[in-house]
Amino acid sequence: MAVMNVNPTRMEMKRLQARLRTATRGHKLLKDKTDEMIRRFIELAEENKRLREQTEQELCDALNVFAEARSDTDARVTDEAILMPSRHISLVCGKRRVMGIDVPSMEVSDSGGELYPYGFLTVTDKLDDSLRGLNNVLVKLVRLAETEKTCNMLAEEIEKNKRRVNALENIMIPQLTETIRYIKMKLDESERAATVRLMKVKDIINK
Repeated sequence: MAVMNVNPTRMEMKRLQARLRTATRGHKLLKDKTDEMIRRFIELAEENKRLREQTEQELCDALNVFAEARSDTDARVTDEAILMPSRHISLVCGKRRVMGIDVPSMEVSDSGGELYPYGFLTVTDKLDDSLRGLNNVLVKLVRLAETEKTCNMLAEEIEKNKRRVNALENIMIPQLTETIRYIKMKLDESERAATVRLMKVKDIINK
């Protein structure tokens, strides 16, 4: 590891020793934070996988039932039945903090209107089932989007922290350690040289 270009003085050595203590402490804190973020990421990734499997299955079932409803009834009648929805869904978006990162927080707000905006005599019960299934899967879709975005943001932050930890561990801390060792060696040489000079002066005086 290359030695830093500094003056080999005691003051400089004390300054570098303080930097080394700070870097070592920062390295430990960053490493602990990264480990905790990885743990949280694994938990969220497992939840995201579970949500995705459930959501995809329920969405597929609801769409299959809707396709059956359209095949059992005139497509125009089905389209007219759902043309004017009686419910309004709004999405409230906010933020929450996970390990110091602002991640999205989304909540579905339902107007509470009638789920079936049509008369039951004109369509089959399969359309009712498909609308009910789509209504139930909506909240999971929003939750899935929130969890997936959180996972992506955590993954990016973990990569940044890993780069910082590696820079401290493999570059900064070794370089500071080597420079401090170099300054100590230079100071020891200076002390030995000063001692030799004093001994020579003493010999000259004695003679």
